[in-house]
Amino acid sequence: MPALLTIDEALALVLRYALPLEAEAVPIEQAAGRVPAEDVRALVSLPPFRSSAMDGFAVRVRETPGRLRVVDRIPAGRPAQRALAAGEAMGIATGGSVPDGADGVVPIEHVEDGGAEVVVSASVSEEDNIRGIGSDIGAGELLLSAGSILGAAQIGALAAAGVAAVRCSRRPRVAVLSTGTELRPAGSALEPGQIYESNAPMLAAALAGSGAAVTRLPAVTDDPDSHRAALERGLEADVLVSSGGVSVGPHDLVRRIAAELGVEEIFWGVAVKPGKPVAFGVRGRTLVFGLPGNPVSALVGAELFVRPALRALQGASIPEPAYAVGRLSTPLRASPARDQLIRARSRLEGGEVVLEPLSGQESHMIARAAGADTLVLVARGDREHVAGDLVPFLRL
Repeated sequence: MPALLTIDEALALVLRYALPLEAEAVPIEQAAGRVPAEDVRALVSLPPFRSSAMDGFAVRVRETPGRLRVVDRIPAGRPAQRALAAGEAMGIATGGSVPDGADGVVPIEHVEDGGAEVVVSASVSEEDNIRGIGSDIGAGELLLSAGSILGAAQIGALAAAGVAAVRCSRRPRVAVLSTGTELRPAGSALEPGQIYESNAPMLAAALAGSGAAVTRLPAVTDDPDSHRAALERGLEADVLVSSGGVSVGPHDLVRRIAAELGVEEIFWGVAVKPGKPVAFGVRGRTLVFGLPGNPVSALVGAELFVRPALRALQGASIPEPAYAVGRLSTPLRASPARDQLIRARSRLEGGEVVLEPLSGQESHMIARAAGADTLVLVARGDREHVAGDLVPFLRL
């Protein structure tokens, strides 16, 4: 039997095949979480005019301190009616357009406002409290690079710079399929030997959170015809994710039927616990993931391999899992042969993340996994991590 791939080796193979999908124009109102397929440049300078950084009075700084006549009051959105002349001041709101002739803004708390005139009690330096044209970004300058993920701040920047739509790789279409004669939908009555089907709703939630358009296929029983029909339908998507039926038992049909349908298997088996019997293949541009049937194993496979593939299909510049670092609250023993993903609960202590492994780490214990918000990566080796050791972890 060939040696199992490491997590990094398996992920590198997945990303080799997860090439960005074709681009489409996306209105910025619908672009949260999307990934630009090309660089985006500002259409206007920000700010597009000299604007006041605060409420106050626009003045000629060489005339401060002093007494000045108030000849206009400029709200945001309306420019001054004329240029500022000698001996004059103009009231101005935050964001208002600084009039020609003014070279400083006095904060409102530094003046005595008598209505027709103001007394400025302190001197002002040139360009004090004035935002220069393009001081944030100039028209035509790079606003966002291709491959960045559009969050709230990025959407705000696009709107401010006049960008109404962005070309993004389209959302991957993902089909999720659970296999197993024993599976029944939640809410139905269980007969002896049956369990409620949890993998499909769990995986659909995880993958939708990565920007995928997810379709859940009905669970199938352990017979070749049912598998073939379901897999054929799933292969019409950009990504097919099945759970169960990928090991070596007599009822493990997924890999064999997939091969009959033209799926080229790229690897099977990764040195990770839980989640060792994970399969990955391709048919044309369709990526095919066969995850184990144990729920926690399926969740680990989705986090390590499927979610990065979805980010890569959308053109993310860094599709790999984003590990952070925290301190263990209790000892953990490493496995000599396989990396482990340990479910844990996190908390903040003294500005650091502390990771508390949960009891019950068996791969079928999905109910106990509900208490976890992290997966702690314990690298293989002959060692025991002690409380206080720094370890990498993934947020769930």
